[in-house]
Amino acid sequence: MRTEQDVAEFGPTRHADRLRHAIETDIVTGVFRPGERLDEQSLADRFGVSRTPLREALVQLAANGLIKLMPRRGAFVVSLSFQEIVERFEMMAALEGMCAGLAARRFNEQDRLLLLDALAACEQEARNGDSDSYYQANERFHQLIYAASRNSFLAEQARQLQTRLQPYRRLQLRAGRRIAASFAEHQRIVDAILAGRGEEAARELRDHVMIQGDRLRDFFASLAHADGMAT
Repeated sequence: MRTEQDVAEFGPTRHADRLRHAIETDIVTGVFRPGERLDEQSLADRFGVSRTPLREALVQLAANGLIKLMPRRGAFVVSLSFQEIVERFEMMAALEGMCAGLAARRFNEQDRLLLLDALAACEQEARNGDSDSYYQANERFHQLIYAASRNSFLAEQARQLQTRLQPYRRLQLRAGRRIAASFAEHQRIVDAILAGRGEEAARELRDHVMIQGDRLRDFFASLAHADGMAT
């Protein structure tokens, strides 16, 4: 479990964001159990902060669907079943596939350069092998594809669901050789987009996001392992 030392470097403008990230990670890895109440005073003491940035972080977590804020009762961790997680990944795959298909038809020169730069950043982080650092590069990569779709409503829907699934997408990168496989998939997605092959780009990105078959089993194993470590 993290202590106040883990947030000692927090700058004033990012305080709530980093608190959210720390609590979010503890939720998805089972430190905080589904249905558990998050005590504000205990969290404030643990991280050595006032309740103001903490409450802002809790509001962010509630907006992301990870906790539920109940009047006069406090904050409670939302419980998602495996089926609910899979259903959300299915929707995410559909939305991102649409983004990739449109991006292949609508990208411009700036999009091309940004995608190649993001792909290079993913490659560097894949070589480093740190799943959390890779996830940050991965998140930017996906968001550039949303933007290149030139459909602001679709991009907003994709970003909202990406935020809700963020801790689960981060966790699944810790399974086996998923980082290396993820980067190889990124390469195929970029190749298809830049070649203007919309159907292929959509299919590649849908397959990249979907957790099924061996990936689904690995992901569930990661969740079970995290749950076991927390008990």
